[in-house]
Amino acid sequence: MKQIGIKQVVNTLRQSSPVGHTIDRTMERLRGDEHTAMPAPVADTADETRIVPPPPPPDPSRESFDVWGFDDTSFEISPNGHVVLTGSRYSLCGDEMPNFLPWICGIMDISIDLDDIHAPHYPPEIPKPKKKKAFTSAVSALLADDQVSDDAEQRLRHGHGHTQEEMYAIKYGSLPRVPDLVVWPTTDEEVEALVQLALKHDVVLVPYGGGTNVTDALRCPPEEKRFICSVDMRRMNRVLWIDPTNRMACIQAGAVGRHIQEQLAVYGFTMGHEPDSVEFSTLGGWVATHASGMKKNKYGNIEDIVLDVTAVTATGTLRRTHIAPRESIGTDPKRMMLGSEGNYGIITSAVVKLFPLPECQEHGSVLFKTFEDGVAFMFDLTRNGTPPASIRLVDNVQFQFGMALKPASAGWKAQKSKLEKLVVTKLKGFDPDKMVACTIVFEGTHDEVALQQQQLYRIAAQHGGMKAGAENGKKGYELTFGIAYIRDFVMNFHVIAESFETSVPWSQTITLCDRVKKRVFDEHQARGLPGKPFVTCRVTQVYPTGVAVYFYFAFSYKGVDNPTEVYLELEHIAREEIIAAGGSISHHHGVGKIRTAFLPDIMSEGSMAFTREAKRAFDPKGNFGVRNHQTASKPTDAA
Repeated sequence: MKQIGIKQVVNTLRQSSPVGHTIDRTMERLRGDEHTAMPAPVADTADETRIVPPPPPPDPSRESFDVWGFDDTSFEISPNGHVVLTGSRYSLCGDEMPNFLPWICGIMDISIDLDDIHAPHYPPEIPKPKKKKAFTSAVSALLADDQVSDDAEQRLRHGHGHTQEEMYAIKYGSLPRVPDLVVWPTTDEEVEALVQLALKHDVVLVPYGGGTNVTDALRCPPEEKRFICSVDMRRMNRVLWIDPTNRMACIQAGAVGRHIQEQLAVYGFTMGHEPDSVEFSTLGGWVATHASGMKKNKYGNIEDIVLDVTAVTATGTLRRTHIAPRESIGTDPKRMMLGSEGNYGIITSAVVKLFPLPECQEHGSVLFKTFEDGVAFMFDLTRNGTPPASIRLVDNVQFQFGMALKPASAGWKAQKSKLEKLVVTKLKGFDPDKMVACTIVFEGTHDEVALQQQQLYRIAAQHGGMKAGAENGKKGYELTFGIAYIRDFVMNFHVIAESFETSVPWSQTITLCDRVKKRVFDEHQARGLPGKPFVTCRVTQVYPTGVAVYFYFAFSYKGVDNPTEVYLELEHIAREEIIAAGGSISHHHGVGKIRTAFLPDIMSEGSMAFTREAKRAFDPKGNFGVRNHQTASKPTDAA
C-alpha cells in the first residue's frame, strides 16, 4: 500500500484533466471546508492510482412522502391569490406568478375556485404487515436496529413510485398491499446475507432507490401472499474509488444523483448523467431502468457510461476482477441488469466513466415560428453540426406554459418585456399561438462551446430561428426541476396530470406528435369530460436516427367518477397511438407494470420467452421484484 498525499492527488488530476482551474477550486475547498476530509490512502497498482474519497457529509434536505420533491418546496397560493413556489432551491422560488392559474383555466376551458380544494387525507389507511418471525428475527440479528423498520409510513412510501395513480391513491384512497418490512443495508456482505435469508424463508425482496419511477415498478400486487421486504439502498451511497488517470469511478448503487455530482466535482470530474430526477434518483435506479439524462449528447446514456455492474442474485454475486475499456467475452450477465427493474437481483455498485468538469457552460435559446421548423432544425443539426450537451424543443402549448410561470414584472422590466414581445410578434412575424422554443446547454472547452454555438445558430437561422438569449435558456433548463411539483399542486384543484415518453424515427416525429394529441382530444371529448385536455410535448433527445418525445397530459376531474382509472384508460389509448405511429413503448422510463400489456406488440414470442427464461436463470424461486415486465413473482405462476 502506497500512501499518497494531497499534492500527488492534485498533480495526478492535473495530468489527466485539462481543467486546471477546477483543480485549483478543488484545492480551495479541501483547505477551507472543515467538513471535507482529506482523501484517504489509496492502493497503487501497476496501471492505476485510485483515490478513495471520504464518505459524503450528512444532507439536511428532507424529501416529502406524500408529494414530489423536498418538503421545504411546494406550489402554494399567496395571500393575494397568486401562485408562488416556496423555498429557495430554484430560480422560480419566491416569485408570484399571477398568470399561471388564469392561463390554465383558459387553455383547459375550466374554472378553478380557490376555495374548492380536494383536500388529501394523507396518510391513508395502511395495510398491516404480514408476519414472518423467523425471517425478521434473522434480519434483526444481521442488521442494526436503525437498519430495520416496520413503521407504517415507511412501508407505504416504499410501496409506490410517482405515477398519478399512486399519488392519487395515497392522497384520496389507499394501496391494498405494501412491503411488510423495510431494511437499509450498508455493505455488499449485508446484501448477500439478506438474499440468503430471503431464499431460506421464501421472502420477496424489492430493491428501492429514490422511489421516483413512473411505471408502477414498486407497486406490490395484492395477490402476492408472501412476505415482502423492501431493500432501501440509499445508505450504500459512497464513491468507493476514483481512478483519475483512467477516468473511472466505482460508486455504490444507493448514491443519489445530486450527491454523486457533488462528490465527483471535488476531484474535478463529472459522470455527466443528469436525468430530470437527478436530485432524488440513484445510480442503481439508473442502471435498473436503462435511464437517459438531459446531457446525453455529450456524455452518453447510462449504457454508454457504465463499465461494470456488481449485483447480488439468487444464484450468486455478479462481480468482475478488473475493468477493461471494452471486451468480447461472450454473453455478459451484467448487461442483463440494464433495464432489469429489480427482476434479477439487487445492484450494489457500478464502475462508471468519468469526464473532466467542463471549462465552461453556456445556455442559449432559439425561437422558431412553428414546431415543424424546430424539428427540421434539430434534424439538420444532427447531420451538419455537433449537438450541444442538451437541446430541447417545446411545442407552442409548453412554450405558453413557460410564459405563464413567469413572475409579474413592473417598471422598466415590464416595458422591456412589452418591447421584446413587439419585436418578436410584429417585426419578426412570430405568431404567439404557433411559435416554439429550443432551450440549449453548451458544455466543454471554450473552443468546443464556441464552435457548437457558431454551428447551432447558423443552422437555426437557416430554419427561420431567432436567438432568444442565454437567460431564457437557463430559465427553461431550470424549469425542469420546478415543474415536477406542479402535478401535486393542481391535483388539489381537481386536475390530474402525468407524463409519458417515447422515441421515434425522424421521419415519423411530426406525425406521431400530431396523432397522439388528436387522439387524446377525441377520446376526451367522446367521454364528455370537463373542459379540454391539456396535451403538450417536447423533443428532449436527438439521435442520428430519431428523437425522444416527452408528453404531458392533464384533464379536469371535477365531477368525474374514478378519475385515475379514466386517466389510465386515456394514457393506454395514447400509447396505442404512439405504437401505431412508429414510436417505442418507452425511451427511458422503463416498463414496470404500467406498460407490460404492450410488450407483445413489440416483441415476438421468442423474445418474450427469452425474458421469461432469463428470470428463471437469475431468480429460480422468484424472490426478486414484484412482477415487473409481465413476470410473475414465482416462475411457476402464470405471467
